[in-house]
Order: sequence, then C-alpha cells, then structure tokens
Amino acid sequence: MNRAELVDSVADATGQPKSEVSRTLGALVHTVTGALAKGDKVTLVGFGTFERRNRKARIGRNPRTLAPLKIAAAKVPAFRAGKELKDIVNGRAKQPMLSIAKSSKSAPSKAAKKAKAAKKKPAAKKAKKGGKKR
Repeated sequence: MNRAELVDSVADATGQPKSEVSRTLGALVHTVTGALAKGDKVTLVGFGTFERRNRKARIGRNPRTLAPLKIAAAKVPAFRAGKELKDIVNGRAKQPMLSIAKSSKSAPSKAAKKAKAAKKKPAAKKAKKGGKKR
C-alpha cells in the first residue's frame, strides 16, 4: 500500500475528504520525523514505537573489489511493533472493528444558501461607455 492508497482507505473509513486526510497524514509524518531528529521516542500504544538508534562505526567490504572500507557511525530511525500489532499480524488476535463516528453535516445556514445562489446567477453585462468610435 502506498501513500495514495492509504489516504483513500482512511478517507473511506472516516468519511473525511481526501485532501484533509492527506494533510493529516503529512502532519503525522512531519511530527514523527521531527521528534526522531531531536532524539525523542514516539509511542502509539497498541501499534508500536518509533525511535532513533545509534549504529556503531564498522569495517565493511566493497563487493566488487573486496577491499575493506570504513563505514561511519550513524543514527538510524527504527520501529518496534507493539504487542497488539504483532498479535494481529501473526493471527493470534483479530483486528477490532473501526469505530469512528461519522460527523453529521448540519443544514447549511441561510447566508451559505444565499452565497451559493448568488454564484449560480449570471453576472449582468456592463454597458459600454461612450457609444461608437469614429
């Protein structure tokens, strides 16, 4: 599943517009990325934990020449799945039904109806000033 498919799926499940879901997903990714860059952990109970891990410097090998080369130390993002996610993926538990209350749209106000009606009416043509040119 790619980002567009994820946005479609969440929009269908929640009844929200795809543009709003896309902005929300973007904000989530941005926030998690910022927290990891600062060294914080982000824990979503039941889903998992995003964290930053330190990878030590090591000696590797160039696969073409087999010459040794130094690989620098790095900070890498990591995800550790939560127990509930692991159980669902392994078939030990069933995924719970999604219980998101759909927002009920109230009737549009009189001002909104007037604005909508005004947009539908064609604009009056402006009369030309002056008359015929010589």
